[in-house]
Amino acid sequence: MSVLGSDVLKNKKEQFKNILRTLLKIALILSQTAVFAHVWLNEYNNYIVVPFVQKGNWFFYAVYVILLAIFLRCFDGLKYGMYRKTNLITAQILASFATAFIIYLQIVLLAARFVTVVPLIYMFLGDVAIIFIVTVIGTFLLKKLFPAKKTVVIYDNYSPDVFIEKLSHRKDKFLVTDIINVSEGIEAIEKLINASETVLIYDVHSEMRNKILKLCFENNVRTYTTTKVSDILVRGAESLHMFDTPLLLYRNIGLTFEQRFLKRTLDIVVSLIMLIITSPILLLCAIAIKLYDGGPVFFRQDRGTMNGKIFRIHKFRSMIIDAEKDGAPRPAENKDPRITPIGKFLRASRLDELPQLIDILMGNMSLVGPRPERVEHIRQYTEEIPEFQYRLKVRGGLTGYAQLYGKYNTTPYDKLQLDLMYIQNYSFFLDIKLILMTVKIMFMKESTEGFTEENSKKIRDKNSD
Repeated sequence: MSVLGSDVLKNKKEQFKNILRTLLKIALILSQTAVFAHVWLNEYNNYIVVPFVQKGNWFFYAVYVILLAIFLRCFDGLKYGMYRKTNLITAQILASFATAFIIYLQIVLLAARFVTVVPLIYMFLGDVAIIFIVTVIGTFLLKKLFPAKKTVVIYDNYSPDVFIEKLSHRKDKFLVTDIINVSEGIEAIEKLINASETVLIYDVHSEMRNKILKLCFENNVRTYTTTKVSDILVRGAESLHMFDTPLLLYRNIGLTFEQRFLKRTLDIVVSLIMLIITSPILLLCAIAIKLYDGGPVFFRQDRGTMNGKIFRIHKFRSMIIDAEKDGAPRPAENKDPRITPIGKFLRASRLDELPQLIDILMGNMSLVGPRPERVEHIRQYTEEIPEFQYRLKVRGGLTGYAQLYGKYNTTPYDKLQLDLMYIQNYSFFLDIKLILMTVKIMFMKESTEGFTEENSKKIRDKNSD
C-alpha cells in the first residue's frame, strides 16, 4: 500500500473512532434525559404552581441536558478512550448526582414548596444503571475496534524506564515496541517512526525534538512529548500580531487585579460555607483524634506561599505525637508506622485537609493553587530546580493541578510543571472546574500514595547535608 493510501486509511479509522465516541456521548446524555422526562411528566410537573405544557416541558428537558453536559465536562466524564473505565464511571455518577441536585432545587422553586425526593432517587439509580451499561459497552467496543497503538519511545540523556512503567498501566492505549536513544541518529529514528503508530518523545533537547516533531507531522504519526517549563510558559502566552508578524506575549506577572479579586471572593464565600456545612465532621474528627491518644488535635507546620510568605498551616494530626521529634523532615511513606489508625482513615478520606479551610478564610491559602510546601522542601527543591520558585506567583492552594493529576509522591519537577500549567492558564471557571474535580478525586485512591522508603530516605539525607 502506498504512503498516501495508508494515510487515508489511518484518517478514516480515526474519524470512525471519533464518530463512535460522539455516539457514546449522545447515547449517555439522551438515555438519562429520557429517564428524567419520564420522572418529570409523571411525578413533578403536577407539583409546580402552573404545570408546564408541551413547550415548557421541552424547555426543561433542554435545561437538564445543558446541566448534565456541563457537569460531565467539568468532571471529565466524556473522554471515552482516553480515561479508564472506573475513572469515567466515577465522573459520570458524580455529574448525574450534581445535575439531579440542581434540578431538585429548580423544582422546589417552581413548586414554591419542598417536594419529595424519592422519584429523583429512583431517577439517579436508573442513571447509574445507564452509565454502567453505556460505559462498559463503549470501552469494550473501543478496545476491540481500536487496540493499543504500536509505540516507539525516543529519549535523550535520562532513562525513560519510570515513564515506561507508567505506560504499562495503560496497555489499552500504548504498546511499546521500540525504545531508541537520539544518539542513534535521525535516520534510525525516522525508520522507527515510519514503522510505528505512535511516537512518544521523552525529555529530548529542543533542537532534536523539533526535527522529530516535523518528521512525525510529515508522516501523519500521532506524537506525544513530555513537557519542559519553557513549553508551559509558551502555552500561557497571548497571541498577537505586529502587522504580518505573529508574536507571543509573556506577561509573567501572575494574576491580574481582577483575577485576584474574583479568586479571593470565591475563597471567602466557599470556605465560609464549607466550614459551616462540615462543622459536625470537623467536631467528630477532633473528638476521635483526642480520644485515641490524648494528643493535640491539629498539626501545624511552617509552609511557603505567594511571594515566599511563610505561614502556619492547619491539618488534623494523623501521626503519633512527636512524629518528627528529631526536627528532621521525613515524608510519609507507604505503610508508615507513624500514622495512627485514625490518621490512616483521615488521610484516605482527605478529611485531614479540612482544617485548611481556616487558612483559606484567613487569606494564607486559596481554594485552588500550588500545594504549599514545607519551607525546608522549598529551599531544597529550589537549589535543585531554580524554576521551582515560579510556583510562588500565586497563593498556595487546598487543591490544584498537582493535587488532582499528580500523587503525594509526584516528583518536584512534575509538580512544578503541573502548577505552572494552572498559573499560566488561570481563569475563574478553571477554578470552578478544579473544585468540582476535587470531589471526583476523593473517590480515587492513587493520589494518596506515599513516598517509597527509598525516596523518603533520599529526602532525609539531603536535608541533613
